[in-house]
Amino acid sequence: MTEWLTLLLETIATVSAIAGMIIVLTMMYAIAKRAFPKTEKKKVKEIKIPKKKRRTKTMSKEASEGITFNDIFMFMIAVPLVLLWVGFAGFVIHSGLNDAAVLEQIEGYTTLIAILGGPALLIIKDALDVWKQEQAEKTAFYKMKAQSVIDYNARAQEQAQMIEAKAQEQEHKMQSKK
Repeated sequence: MTEWLTLLLETIATVSAIAGMIIVLTMMYAIAKRAFPKTEKKKVKEIKIPKKKRRTKTMSKEASEGITFNDIFMFMIAVPLVLLWVGFAGFVIHSGLNDAAVLEQIEGYTTLIAILGGPALLIIKDALDVWKQEQAEKTAFYKMKAQSVIDYNARAQEQAQMIEAKAQEQEHKMQSKK
């Protein structure tokens, strides 16, 4: 049983190390890409045909951003780490209920759970704080956008009413002159 558990932990550690290296390499690539922008070769000047502007409303870049780095971080690091931590704790509990040998070594298992859980909790807490802040900013943006639409519609309605009132006033003046 102990050999199987050791093999499982070694496999999980190896997979976690590979995933961590992939994430670090991806982040380094993104930083290098920003630091050293791609230089473009001089192109022959193209003739641009002006396109008709469509009357569709466009959203700002912030609103149409979609998935961000923090979202990816949450789903690639935090979620698997929490699942690993909870899964290992559940595995120890299940094994402890079925195997008395696990109960004899329970201190080692709880120490391993604590070692996994300590840094995991700190990282997850920080990641959740950043994610919550990002979500709060998005929510504030949408509230501001909704208020702008409400204000715009109110002003448009007021203007339409004013135009209608002026038109009726002009019509009454024209009828009274006849």
